[in-house]
Amino acid sequence: MRALVVRGVGERPRVEEVVLPAPGSDEVRVAVRAAGVCHSDLSMVNGTLAAPYPLVLGHEAAGVAVEVGADVTRVRPGDHVVLNWAPPCRRCWFCGHGEPWLCERGGAPAAARGATAAGEPLHVTLGLGALAQEVVVPQAAVIPVPAELPFEAAALLGCAVLTGVGAVRRTARVAAGESVVVIGLGGVGLAVVGAARAAGADPVLAVDVSPAKAELALAAGATEFLLSGDSLSRAVRERTGGRGADHAVECVGRGGTIRAAWRAARRGGTVTVVGMGAKDDVVPLGALEIFHSARTLRASVYGSSDPDRDVPELARSVLDGSLDLAPLITDRTGLDGATAALDRMARGEGARTVVVP
Repeated sequence: MRALVVRGVGERPRVEEVVLPAPGSDEVRVAVRAAGVCHSDLSMVNGTLAAPYPLVLGHEAAGVAVEVGADVTRVRPGDHVVLNWAPPCRRCWFCGHGEPWLCERGGAPAAARGATAAGEPLHVTLGLGALAQEVVVPQAAVIPVPAELPFEAAALLGCAVLTGVGAVRRTARVAAGESVVVIGLGGVGLAVVGAARAAGADPVLAVDVSPAKAELALAAGATEFLLSGDSLSRAVRERTGGRGADHAVECVGRGGTIRAAWRAARRGGTVTVVGMGAKDDVVPLGALEIFHSARTLRASVYGSSDPDRDVPELARSVLDGSLDLAPLITDRTGLDGATAALDRMARGEGARTVVVP
C-alpha cells in the first residue's frame, strides 16, 4: 500500500510503498477514507518531536474496518471508525483516577510496525501512521461512529476537534459570559474558537500572526480578530473592561505565545496551553509576577478527554447540526498532495487540509 513516509529530521516526506503486517488477534485493519494533516505531523518532520525513522506520518483519521482479529469485539468489518492516537490502557493509576488522557502507556511518539518496500523496519506516528491507504492498529485505537457521519468530519474528531473542544469544555471549563482569547488559528485553534462561542463566551477574541486568518476566525465564531504583536495584551484589555481575558488559550506551542497568553489573561484568570512545543523552549515568568497575577497556568492534553466517551458525543453534535466543522477545513487533496499541505502549514496558511488517500 502507499503511505507518506519521512526518513529523517528535515527531510522531505514522500509517498512510498510500504508493507503492513496482518492484524493480530486484538488488532483491526482499517481502510483510511480521510485524514487530517496536523501540526504534530510537522513536528515529526522538523524534529520538534523526536521519532525513529523511516516514519509513516499521520494520526488524525477515519475509515472503515476491513479486517479484524479473532479477539476483537469492539468493531466488525464494515463499521465506520475514528482512529484514537492515545487509547488509554484502563489499568494504570491515571486511568483509574479519571484521567485517561494522561495514561502512562499511551501517546508514544511512534511505534514499530511493518516495513518499507525494501524491507527496512518501519515506524508509524503515534501508533497509527494514518497518512496512508490503510493502518493496522489495536482495537482500543478504533472508535465506532455512525455510518452517516461524513469521513472528513469524522477524521477531525480524532484530534483537532477533540483537542480544541475538550480544552474549552473540560480543561478550561469556559462558562457563558466569560471572555476568551485564542492565540493560534490552525485547526485546533479554530475548534477552540467555535467551542468557546458555543459555550456562550463573549467576547471571543481570535489571534494570529496572519491577517488571512481573520475570515476563518469570524466564520468559526470569533467576535473579533486581532493580529498578534507587542500590543496584544493592551488590545485584549481594551475589549475586556480593562482587565484582560477570563481565559487565554494558547494553540501554538511556543514560549513566546505562551507568554503572550499569560499577559492577555486577567488577574485570577486561566491560561490553557494546548500547543505542544519543544522541550528547550522556555517560558520566562517572574516569581513576583506569578504571585501578584494569581493566574492559573495549565496544559490541556488531548482536550482532557476520554475519546471513547467524547468522540461519539461529538459525532452526534455534528449530525444534529450543533457542531459545524466546515470552517476548519480549508483544503482537500490526495495522498500525493500531503507534503504540500505540510508546507502550507509551516507557512501558517489555512487551517486543516483533509487527505483522501
